[in-house]
Amino acid sequence: MSPTSGDGAGLRGARFNPKGVSALYLSTSIEGAITEASQGFGHKIHPLTICSYEIDCEGIADLTSPDERKALGISLENMGSAWATALSEGRRPDSWGIYDKLHAKHAGVLVPSFAHRAEPAISNLVLWTWSDKFPHSVAVIDPTGRLPKDQRSWE
Repeated sequence: MSPTSGDGAGLRGARFNPKGVSALYLSTSIEGAITEASQGFGHKIHPLTICSYEIDCEGIADLTSPDERKALGISLENMGSAWATALSEGRRPDSWGIYDKLHAKHAGVLVPSFAHRAEPAISNLVLWTWSDKFPHSVAVIDPTGRLPKDQRSWE
């Protein structure tokens, strides 16, 4: 129950992290957070908690940039591949190859949103390496202590 754990993404894997690899998926805007949480279907948004973060992280590959994607040998098609379908069919998602290629030299990636109906300007930061200290610092902004502390907070 920590907004900085990334363990949820590691349970089954997600678009940019294989199963067993924790990853922190963060939107760069409130609109992006809602779009990702609802997957572009605003009428079916489930209850959620949205947090703001203070991030000071080096080693991020900017995959929103066509030039950087080209330099790293990563295609937009590969990034946007149907990862959930691949998992449901028992296949390894093509997009996990991005993690394989980049995680040794990069703490994470800045990526466009692939959520249904996402505006082109919506982007997400996906971290594979982070802590509460520089050079990969991530901290939740919660000055009044409103976030749940443990499971009992929800009861």
